Amino acid sequence: MKNWAGNLQYSSGTVERPESLTELARIVERAPLVKALGSRHSFNRVGDTEGVHVLLDALPQQIVLNKERSTVKVSGGVSYGALCRTLEQSGMAIHNLASLPHISVAGAVQTGTHGSGVNNPSLAGAVESIDLVRPSGELATLTRADGEEFFASVVGLGALGIVTGLELTVQPSFQMRQRVLENLPWERALAAFPEIVSSAYSVSLFTDYAGGTISQVWLKALASEPPLADLFGATAAKRPRHPLPDMSAENCTIQLDEPGPWLDRLAHFRHEFTPSKGEELQSEFILPLEHAPAALQAVRGLADKLAPLLFVSEIRTGAADEFWLSPFYRQQSVALHFTWKPLQPEVEALLPELEDLLRPFGARPHWGKLFSPAGHNWETLYPRFAAFRSLASSHDPEGKFRNGLLDAVLGVPAASGR
Repeated sequence: MKNWAGNLQYSSGTVERPESLTELARIVERAPLVKALGSRHSFNRVGDTEGVHVLLDALPQQIVLNKERSTVKVSGGVSYGALCRTLEQSGMAIHNLASLPHISVAGAVQTGTHGSGVNNPSLAGAVESIDLVRPSGELATLTRADGEEFFASVVGLGALGIVTGLELTVQPSFQMRQRVLENLPWERALAAFPEIVSSAYSVSLFTDYAGGTISQVWLKALASEPPLADLFGATAAKRPRHPLPDMSAENCTIQLDEPGPWLDRLAHFRHEFTPSKGEELQSEFILPLEHAPAALQAVRGLADKLAPLLFVSEIRTGAADEFWLSPFYRQQSVALHFTWKPLQPEVEALLPELEDLLRPFGARPHWGKLFSPAGHNWETLYPRFAAFRSLASSHDPEGKFRNGLLDAVLGVPAASGR
């Protein structure tokens, strides 16, 4: 099996598709090494294993709304697109979406995946409870009332168990508009960055860091937010746009300030256009929002090296949260996302230089994208990192859920299968 981007082939010798939680628990109990795979949108080996891969798509896929509690219970393998359609039919919504709605809920939450908006937490921010299969096959449920272990487990990288279900906070459905502005001058963007990224419910900036302007600014506004005619020198696009200038906007969500439901505006791409493959690579680095202008100016200094390898870079924001390994842990953040051309040797050669450049700003890599595991001081970046490592060792002393990437990050080799 390969991942969605096709840049890696998984290492497992056995693939299982359990049809019940009982069957899944039995597989986990018996396997010396095991990992779950969802929509396979990670670009690194965070979900890889040399043992047994379990695919959760044959389990009963449940979406159960509880309007009294304002929550929805979902199976881990459910995609955000399927969840959103069900919620909208019931007049409900979730607070935000990533750029692609095709990703699985469990995989997105476990890796700290997010959308944008200075006041919008990552997708993990909606989690009220999490269901896990432990290495012994035991089924466990953690809620916010469980305190520290809950906050360690939600963004858990698959190290604490296989996620089979989550309960998410929901809210009444809402209307939005989306507008794309073009050619935002870099000088004005850096001088007024907080105002720009706060100018709508969700804001994304697209650039290759070359030249004097940011090519596109996507504003996803609530119906109650006034439309902006321009933004610090940027002007409104006259037609729907794709983040890549030469691509058709046919697959993109609805623009030109046309009002409509949240699920057709918050993501960048329409759910009905399922990506068949992703011939691209991705990296992302999340750092405190107050460092954004200085960090962006530093990255611009690498434009000559970046631009030939980039399809595009997206700049987003997010609210602080309390999840131990969330890149947004206790900091309102800016996220610098790099969508690379499928040139992995060249990208991996440049990454250490980019990471060195961003290190003084406290940049935390996205767990599901390309980064240098040995190039970061994890305990400095994550105040609860040592506690997470201890918890992972306690729950999984034999390293059943570990792999090479997790060994490199957590720094303690797994006991079995090595």
